Amino acid sequence: HRSATMNVTEVYKEVARIYNVGNLSGNGSMGLFDIPPLLNKALNVLTILMLFITMISLGCVMEISKIKSHLFKPKGVAIALLAQFGIMPLTAFCLAKLLQLDPIQTVTLLICGCCPGGTLSNIFSLALKGDMNLSIIMTTCSSIAGLGLMPFLIFIYCKGFPGLEKAIPYVGIIITLVFTLVPCAFGIAINHYKPNYSPVVKKAGLSMLIILSITVFTLSFITIKDVVWVILMPDVLSVAALMPLIGFMLGYVMAVVCRLNPQCSRTVSMETGCQNIQLCTTILKVAFPPQVIGPMFLFPLLYISFQCAEALLLALCFRCYQTFKPPAEGK
Repeated sequence: HRSATMNVTEVYKEVARIYNVGNLSGNGSMGLFDIPPLLNKALNVLTILMLFITMISLGCVMEISKIKSHLFKPKGVAIALLAQFGIMPLTAFCLAKLLQLDPIQTVTLLICGCCPGGTLSNIFSLALKGDMNLSIIMTTCSSIAGLGLMPFLIFIYCKGFPGLEKAIPYVGIIITLVFTLVPCAFGIAINHYKPNYSPVVKKAGLSMLIILSITVFTLSFITIKDVVWVILMPDVLSVAALMPLIGFMLGYVMAVVCRLNPQCSRTVSMETGCQNIQLCTTILKVAFPPQVIGPMFLFPLLYISFQCAEALLLALCFRCYQTFKPPAEGK
């Protein structure tokens, strides 16, 4: 582990030199940033625990019969998968190029863009009166497909930034992805064999997630309070705001072009723009040494803030539209 850490750090320094970043401490991505080992270990454990609870809760809303029904009629799922793993990684790549992000910001953005769909998409799909079965199945399928597609897409898009693909800890990413499938399968088993327990597990999971989120946020703020400005730079704020919005818009357009009904189109829109932020945070925090990733491991927190605000705004606009003009689809 020590040699791997040193290799990644050395590669990052080389990439920084290629990009003419100059003074690393002045750039803010790496510099003298370091986390006390005990605090770093605590944050690692808490982020893994958050991901574990999230995936169990996701599994508890999945029904095997509905999964089978969508697999036999896979058009909606196929389009949603294409939108998720086509639009979002490409959006991350283009934004990184357009805004000329530094290497570690680029890595962070690409990992976020290549993540599968997140559980919040189910909530926003409900708010937009989308197809909930499609939403849940899409989240499930993207989580499974992400096991192969996420490392592959990161590798492909990193080739657009010379030397950057060598700085990606692919093994750590794959291990984290495999780890997400175990609690998800456990949740599906609970919902299938002990369905009465599912509501209890989901409620307990939500309570624990709130507590863990507050704890992680507090510890993280203590850790990066002196360099928090790094993730509040205009370029980082811009990509955090633009990426989910582009995902929502292009996801909807793609679904309409593929002739999905309005209800499914709204669902694909939410599934495209909503990333699995818990997975992204865990990868950034656990797979990268703190000296390399620096405060950028909190980028997903910025992303989810804009993601929620934009999704809620879209839901509000949709509800207002329904109030003042009854929808032609009759849903």
